[in-house]
Amino acid sequence: MALRARALYDFNSENPGEVSVKENEILTLYSEQDIEGWLEGVNSKGERGLFPASYVEILRNDATSTYANIPSGGFNAFPPPALQRQPPQQQQQQQHTYQSPGQVSDDDWDDDWDDSSTVADEPGTVGGRYHDYEGNGPSTYRVSTSSMSRGNAQQAKSSATVSRNLNRFSTFVKSGGEAFVLGEASGFVKDGDKICVVMGQYGPEWQENPYPFTCAIDDPTKQTKFKGMKSYISYKLTPTHTQNQVNRRYKHFDWLYARLVEKFPVISVPHIPEKQATGRFEEDFISKRRKGLIWWMNHMTSHPVLARCDVFQHFLTCNSADEKAWKQGKRKAEKDEMVGANFFLTISTPASPLDFQEVESKIDGFKTFTKRMDDSTLQLNATVNEFARKQISGFKKEYQKVGMSFKVLSQAFEMDQQVYSTGLNQAISFTGDAYEAIGEYFAEQPSKDLDPIMDLLALYQGHLANYPDIIHVQKGALTKVKESQKHVEEGKMDRAQAEGINERCNIISCATLAEIQHFHQIRVRDFKAQMQHYLQQQISFFQKITGKLEEALQKYDNA
Repeated sequence: MALRARALYDFNSENPGEVSVKENEILTLYSEQDIEGWLEGVNSKGERGLFPASYVEILRNDATSTYANIPSGGFNAFPPPALQRQPPQQQQQQQHTYQSPGQVSDDDWDDDWDDSSTVADEPGTVGGRYHDYEGNGPSTYRVSTSSMSRGNAQQAKSSATVSRNLNRFSTFVKSGGEAFVLGEASGFVKDGDKICVVMGQYGPEWQENPYPFTCAIDDPTKQTKFKGMKSYISYKLTPTHTQNQVNRRYKHFDWLYARLVEKFPVISVPHIPEKQATGRFEEDFISKRRKGLIWWMNHMTSHPVLARCDVFQHFLTCNSADEKAWKQGKRKAEKDEMVGANFFLTISTPASPLDFQEVESKIDGFKTFTKRMDDSTLQLNATVNEFARKQISGFKKEYQKVGMSFKVLSQAFEMDQQVYSTGLNQAISFTGDAYEAIGEYFAEQPSKDLDPIMDLLALYQGHLANYPDIIHVQKGALTKVKESQKHVEEGKMDRAQAEGINERCNIISCATLAEIQHFHQIRVRDFKAQMQHYLQQQISFFQKITGKLEEALQKYDNA
C-alpha cells in the first residue's frame, strides 16, 4: 500500500525540485524518511517534488500522526527547512542552534561559492560574496526564533508568521537582507559609519562626497622577495587628497574587493581585472591590467559611499613600509561588524517613505534596462574586437600589398632610364611607401580608440553582473512587506510589527534606488566621454591618412 500524507498547510514552491501543495491535499510519499527536513512525493496533480516535512501528517491505516520534523542529524542539521517556513504553531515552540558554515559538508555548497582569493576567510564567512548570517560567526546577532522575541508573547507570535525563504543560499538570505527586514540585525553605529540617502531631482540618491578626490596609478614595476624566489608587480598609487604615494600589489586590490563586496550588499562594487596565472610579467598584460585598474579606481573614487569607507581609505593611505599599520587596518576591516545586514543599520533615509508600487515599477524597469544593456554591450564588444583584429592584421596586410604593388610598378618603370620619367617613378614609389605607412597606422589605431571602448565595456559588464543580486535583495524585501500586509489583514500580525518591516524595506529600497541613480549618472558620464574620445581619435586618424595621401599627391606635381 502506498504511503500517504495529508497537507496541514499551503506550501508554494519557490525553487526547482519543489512542488506546491494545498491544505488538506492528499499526497503520495516515496519514503517516510525525510531528507534534511524535506519529504519527496507526488501531489494530487501528479507533480513530483519536495515539500517541508513539517507541513504534512502521515496517514497510517486511516489513523493520522503528525510528522515529527526532526532532521536525521538532530536539530543541528543544516539547513533546517522547517524553521525556514514553519507553520505558526511550530515556529513558537522550536529554537534551533545552527552549525557554522565551517562545519558544513562541502557537498552542501555550490561551486559558485568557492573563493579563490589569497586572503583567508574570517570565521562565519562563506568563500564568496556574503556572510552566512545563520552561522555562529563574529556578527552580533543570530537568526533564530528566540532572537525574534521582543519581550512579549504577542509580538513573538507576530514575528513567527513572517516566513523565511526556504532557499538559504539565495542572495536575499546570504546578503543579510532577510535578517535585516525581519528585524534581527543589531550593532553599534558610529557617526563615521553613517551613510545618508537624500531625495534628489530624480529620486533617492547618495549624499555627495564633500571631499572628492582621484587617485593615479602609475609605473607598474616588477619586484622580488625571498631573495628573488618570488616575483610580483607593484603599482604606485597617488591619491590627490593626500599626495602621498603608496605601493600596492594585485593581491591587495583583490583583498580590498572581497571586503567591499562583503560589506555593501546593495552597492555595485566594480570588478577588478581578472587574475592570470601565466604571462603576468609580459609588457602587454601589465599595460592592459593597469588600464583596467585605472578604470576601477575611477569608479571607486567617484562613488559617494565607497570612496569614503574606512577600508578603502586604509588601502589608499597606509604607508607601504609600515607593515604593522597595514596588518592592523587589515584585521580591523576583516572584523568589521557593520557588514551585510548591519550595513543597512548605517543608512539614513529621507523623512517621507517611498511608494512601494512606484519602487517596484522602477526596479522592474531597471531590470529590463540592464538586460538590454548587457546584450548590447556584449554585441558591441564582439563587433569592436573583430574590427580591431581586422585592422591589426587584415587592413595592415592589404594596404601593404597595395603599397608593394605600386613600388614594383615603379621599379619596372625605372628600367626605361629616361630622364623625363624619373619624377614619375619617384612619385609612384613614394605612393607605395605612403600605403605601407597607412597600413601601419591601421595596426596602431585600435590601441588608441577601440581598446579604450573594450576596457569600458568590460568594466560595465562587471557592474551589470552585480545588479541581479542587488535587485534580488530589494525584491525579497518587498515580498516580506506584501506577506506582512496579508498577515495583518488576516489578523495574524499586529500592525506595529508590519510597520517595522515596511520601514526596513524602505531603507533597502532607498539604498537600491540611490545606487541605481548613481549607476545612471556615471554611465552617462563615462559613455559620453568615451564616445567623444573615440570620434576625436577617428578624426585624427583619418586626418593623418589624408595628410599622407596629400603628401604623395604633391609628388606628381613635378613629375
